[in-house]
Amino acid sequence: MEHQFISSLQNQKVKQLVLLQQKSAERKRSGMFVVEGVRELGHCLSAGLEIDSIYYCSTLFFDTSLLQSANNIYEVTPQVYEKIAYRGSTEGLVAVVRSKTLGLKDLKLPEKPLIVILESVEKPGNLGAVLRSADAAGVDAVIICDPLTDLYNPNLIRASIGALFTVPTVAVDSVECIDFLKARGIRILTAQLQDSELYYDTDMTGGTAIVMGTEATGLTDQWRQAADAHIRIPMRGRLDSLNVSVSAAILLFEAVRQRLS
Repeated sequence: MEHQFISSLQNQKVKQLVLLQQKSAERKRSGMFVVEGVRELGHCLSAGLEIDSIYYCSTLFFDTSLLQSANNIYEVTPQVYEKIAYRGSTEGLVAVVRSKTLGLKDLKLPEKPLIVILESVEKPGNLGAVLRSADAAGVDAVIICDPLTDLYNPNLIRASIGALFTVPTVAVDSVECIDFLKARGIRILTAQLQDSELYYDTDMTGGTAIVMGTEATGLTDQWRQAADAHIRIPMRGRLDSLNVSVSAAILLFEAVRQRLS
């Protein structure tokens, strides 16, 4: 285990950490990503992820027991920490974690799974918020189809408050996902306004995949055609669109209600 003190903003390790935060290509190349915060790091450890290194500021971070989870430990000055800290509220702890990529074959699904599928949702904040709802609803998996942002984007991790590590999450293309669901007899419910029934009139007690697209364009035809049912949330105002994370929460907890009835 390496334990060093870093005081220079020009230190190469500091530069590399900032690069991991800012560049998706670097995260993919190195197989590493950045996590900030005690709670988020705890979820990483619970998920069995390997912590490569921890950077901490001793004037802000006091739970030294967490330091034992890393291969390398770096104490930094407040000035260095300010450079590497990603979010405003700070706990004095930033970690570099080895990524673990899951595929559909890695999902351990129960007999009647509840799955969330997001097609081409781009905003990391929306993806993170959906993951939080998925965790709260006890969802068995989140599948992101044709992704437009990588799973380890710092904004996504931050918005999910660590739910990325508590809910099995896979990124694949839509064709592969549809084949996977059909082969397992999992019912596909697409959220759309056209040719749809009210979501609470739809049976969600069996194996169910709730599929949502972007707020701007909705789902592509391949998902609409693959669906076993089209569902909608009734709208009583002038707008015809809800934020995808809000829609996900409404639909998921209807599934929870039905399964608890």
